[in-house]
Order: sequence, then structure tokens, then C-alpha cells
Amino acid sequence: MSDLDPLMAFVAENPPSDPLEFRSLLDGFSLMMNSDLPEIGKSIDDVVIAEYPEQNLTVDIHVPKGDGPFPVLIYLHGGGWILGSPKTHRRVGFRFAEAGYLVFNVHYRLAPEAPFPAGFDDCVTALNWVLEHAAEYGGDTNRLAMGGDSAGGNLTAAVAAADAGNTIKSVLLIYPAMDFANMSDDMAAIPGLETSIVDMMVGSYIGHDYDNLVKDPRVSPIHVAEQLPPAHIACGTADDLMADCMALAEKLAAAGIEHETAYYDLMPHGFAQMEEMFDEARASINRMIAFLNRTVGSKG
Repeated sequence: MSDLDPLMAFVAENPPSDPLEFRSLLDGFSLMMNSDLPEIGKSIDDVVIAEYPEQNLTVDIHVPKGDGPFPVLIYLHGGGWILGSPKTHRRVGFRFAEAGYLVFNVHYRLAPEAPFPAGFDDCVTALNWVLEHAAEYGGDTNRLAMGGDSAGGNLTAAVAAADAGNTIKSVLLIYPAMDFANMSDDMAAIPGLETSIVDMMVGSYIGHDYDNLVKDPRVSPIHVAEQLPPAHIACGTADDLMADCMALAEKLAAAGIEHETAYYDLMPHGFAQMEEMFDEARASINRMIAFLNRTVGSKG
């Protein structure tokens, strides 16, 4: 871990005992990263897509200024499949809306209350809902991308690889977890994020059937990388998920799939949300926007 890693230092100082305590702890930290929001047209929050006993599937819709039709970005937040929400990733969503993208920031169901396949299924449902309803908010679904960070990057890759209709034109994979077989090995060396924490995430999400699910492409999309659309892969060199990102880039290159890598020296996991702490955060978002403009198109 980099000495510059404020998130993991926070975890190390406040080690959680279970997934729900971890959720409360990290949600509080993440919400601190969402002050001083960019100006956009409006945000329509907590739109219900589907109702479930444990948690409704909702989206926060961030609408750009000006007149549509707007290109569309479906955003899937990170949080180890057990925490996070559109509210913890609000500024990231606003940044893309500021750049002219109609953003659907998805609140998929979380483990352990709703283990796999709930989160994956919710993201597929959200994609289908956006395809049907985006025009009502000024969106052009012929120019649709999906993106996400960490667990959200995992879900983005899994959903995009399964997108038989090729409705997703490109993806943003922000320090994505691509291979569950590497999870403990990749992350155990991070001080403050010990194996027990990683096991908490993995166990909550797929622990009910680990042996059968660990290589399922909906869980470990590295196995279906050749089915991805054009991809932007972002990661910091102090993030142990760099191994997954480099393996993914190799597979995309071998398959002849358009992609670009953006590796940021010494940046820790989660840095793209930390504008107050790292100049690289805003730079990374700007580079993602440029990629979307090339692959999806910013103009109607």
C-alpha cells in the first residue's frame, strides 16, 4: 500500500467486525469525498426500478445542462459488493453529467443480504430499464456506455460481456476486480485491508457457492474478456488490482479489442474519487471523458 492511501489508513484505524459495520464505516468515509459538487442541470434521485424486501433497485439520474439528446452513461459504484451507493459516488456521477452525459447511477442490491447473483442481475435489469426509459430524460441510447470502479468495474465488465445486443458501446473499468481467484492473494498485502476483510467481501458475495462461482464469467469476467466492447482501464500503481488490469489489457490486445490503459504512479485504490487529495483524480476523470467522447460521441 502507498503511504498516500487515506482510505486504507482509515480502515486500519477503524477495523470493522462484520460487513454491516464495514458498510457504515466506508459509507461515512466515501460521503466525505462528495462535497463541492459540480454544477449540472438536475439530479433526480432514488427512482425505483424494482422493489425487493432487502433493498429496492434504484437509480439516481444526473441530467446535464442544456438540451438533449445526451449520450448515456450507466455507472456502477464500487464497494466490494457489500457497501456503497450512488450517494457515495455522487461527485463522480456529477463529473460525467457536467461533461454532457446523462448518467444513471445505479443502486444495486448488496451482499450479504442479497448475495450473487442479485447484484449482477440488478445491473442487467438497470441496463434494460435505461434502454427503455432513457429517452424520457433526454438520453440517446444509441450512444450508451457503462462504467464502474472496483466492484462496479467487475459488474460493468460482467454485464458488458453478456450484452448480446451490443447495446453498450464502450466501458470504463476503473481499478476493476476481474478475477475472484486472485482476490485474497492480490489484496492481502495491503495494510489495513487484511485477508479477513477480503474474505468478508468474497464470502458475502459468493461464499454460498464459492467453488462453482469463482470461475463463473458473471463473477470473474476476465474469462470472457474477448466479448468486451472498447475499454478504458484505469488503475493506480499502488493498487494491487493492477495485476488484474494488466492481465485484462493483455487479453484485450490478444483479442484485437480496442482499449487504452491509464496507470497512475503511486495512486492507491479508490483515488479517482479523492479530488481533494490527488490531482490525478480529476485528471483520470478527464481522460475517461475523452475516451467516451471518442467511442460513444459527445454530440447528437
